[in-house]
Amino acid sequence: MADALPPPPPAIIITGRSLPETKAERVYTVERITARQIEQAPSHELDQLLKDVPGVQLFRRSDARSGHPTSQGITLRALGGNASSRALLVLDGVPQSDPFGGWVSWPAYDPSNLADIRVVRGGGSVANGPGALAGTIEMTSRSDAGVSGEIDAGSRDSLEARGRLGMEVGGGVLSLSGRGARGDGFIPITSETRGPADNAAPYREWSGRSRWVAPLGSTELQASLAAFHDWRTRGTDFSADRTNGTDAALRLVGRGDWQWSALGYWQWRNLRSSTAGLSAGRTTASRVLLQDSVPSHGMGGSFELRPPMPQGIELRLGADARQTTGETRELANYVAGQATRRRRAGGETLTGGAFAEASAELGAITLTGGARVDRWQISDGHLFEQTIATGVVTRNESDPRRHGWLPTARGGLLMPVGGGFSLRSAAYLGWRMPTLNELFRPFRAGLDATAANPNLDPERLAGAEAAMEYSRGPVRLSVTGFVNRLKDAIANVTLGRGPGTFPQVGFVAAGGTFRQRQNVDAVNVRGIEASAGWTRGPWALRAGASLSHARMKTSGTALFLDGLRPAQTPRFATTLATGWEQDGKGAELVLRRVGTQYEDDLNTRVLKGATTLDASASWPLSRRFQLIARAENVTNALVMAGIGGDGSIERAAPRTLWIGLRLR
Repeated sequence: MADALPPPPPAIIITGRSLPETKAERVYTVERITARQIEQAPSHELDQLLKDVPGVQLFRRSDARSGHPTSQGITLRALGGNASSRALLVLDGVPQSDPFGGWVSWPAYDPSNLADIRVVRGGGSVANGPGALAGTIEMTSRSDAGVSGEIDAGSRDSLEARGRLGMEVGGGVLSLSGRGARGDGFIPITSETRGPADNAAPYREWSGRSRWVAPLGSTELQASLAAFHDWRTRGTDFSADRTNGTDAALRLVGRGDWQWSALGYWQWRNLRSSTAGLSAGRTTASRVLLQDSVPSHGMGGSFELRPPMPQGIELRLGADARQTTGETRELANYVAGQATRRRRAGGETLTGGAFAEASAELGAITLTGGARVDRWQISDGHLFEQTIATGVVTRNESDPRRHGWLPTARGGLLMPVGGGFSLRSAAYLGWRMPTLNELFRPFRAGLDATAANPNLDPERLAGAEAAMEYSRGPVRLSVTGFVNRLKDAIANVTLGRGPGTFPQVGFVAAGGTFRQRQNVDAVNVRGIEASAGWTRGPWALRAGASLSHARMKTSGTALFLDGLRPAQTPRFATTLATGWEQDGKGAELVLRRVGTQYEDDLNTRVLKGATTLDASASWPLSRRFQLIARAENVTNALVMAGIGGDGSIERAAPRTLWIGLRLR
């Protein structure tokens, strides 16, 4: 009898992902945006896609094609009021917030290049480190082979193109993707409040990314390199903004009995931003500030280990660190169109810590708990100002190095109660470093000016939540109640009104406001989030809503803010979406409602609530090609995005129609 052939070697499966989802994730509030939702979405902008998740809040209502790049912060659970993100956005494990300012450069991302998005609401993510104050938004890249692409033409001479190629290289999969978009833009200021100086706000943007995922025995190698360019104006002369960025990351994932992950990354950003001042009646525009260059770097790494454990028990151990450096280089105090003062301001921050988290299945109940401790450091803080004409140094400040230790923790349980129902509860502690922008850079927005504060302390959060969920067949329901207390919250506190000359910012004209970033006592929030989903065959229905009560707790120079609602924080937001997809045909309707919110800390400038409707449809032309039609803000609703000191009203994007061709 012939010898039996040896068994074939086990198949190597390339995932392009990190370690499997943990048991702990079952206990916390997690929302998913699937590849199907991404493909059918009426908008191709990532920030607009995230609005479908209850509790997600952008600092401004305007999207990344028209808003100022430094206002693109993201947060969760009504902890807004600051352009720096209080939620941690990560791509394949790498933090994505700007190293200098904490905002997010949304044009850097193409949602069609993502496999899925997970939104974990609630702080205390011990594995992701500082920054996950309000929650974590985790994006995972696609790693499949194949070719896809799309080109769309839209309103106001808009054009958008994207493409992706995934091919087998070196035993793995190499993905190459790119995206470009341009448009003549709309006039941001409403017709009733604009003046002769207001024009359309065109934009130009592109991004590209390469990623190679390959097996090395039981270890998977994941390497990526990305770059982007974002240029836009704010609708007047002297208001152009430009951001360039480059990212590189290398991750090794061990998938044996001892599961582990090791990640290292490097980031570079450079912002150039011009700020315009407007005459009475918005008749003419003149430059008041030029951030000629704001170079910043972020670098860091993380390691996680999951040793073999008895069945039903999971243990995670790890450590991570991140360093950010940056400096704003500005020309300021313009007189007759010429800068009279030169300014440099910046510094360095460093965080590093270690964590442990354990989860156990005790019958049907899942228990989890974890903690970490971090050391933080702020150093090399400086503010330099010089009179250009004479070379006289008017300010040369160096701030002493500061450091400390802070904890992060979370714990919770999940208990099924039968009939498809389950109960969850969790509590958490988290914190966020002030950004270099908050610490060291004064800025202007219209007539208003805000001074930096090198003495800011980290923000600290304590929170708890309880939820009831139902999942059976095609139906999924979830209702979560939560309470949060954000201590030492960083806010822009009003200290004076123009006309007048104020520290760091100089002259503020009549109608303008002078503010400084300060730690206020706390922001207290309680609220309810609800989500529902139903799928059957080609049909899908989802709904989500958030209702929150957020109030400032203040004293001292900020006492007048006590009891007020944080700026840019709506009390209510909801989304209702329905979709259908079959045999290459598809359609999607998304209805959103956002409640009233305030533009300013004093709660005097009211941004009215708004309802918008978006729609999309696809129709097959052949086996590989689809005709795509999309409409954003179908009813052309006025979505107030800002109110200036002169009473001007800025709007978010008006109705925008698209027609395109997609290669699947």
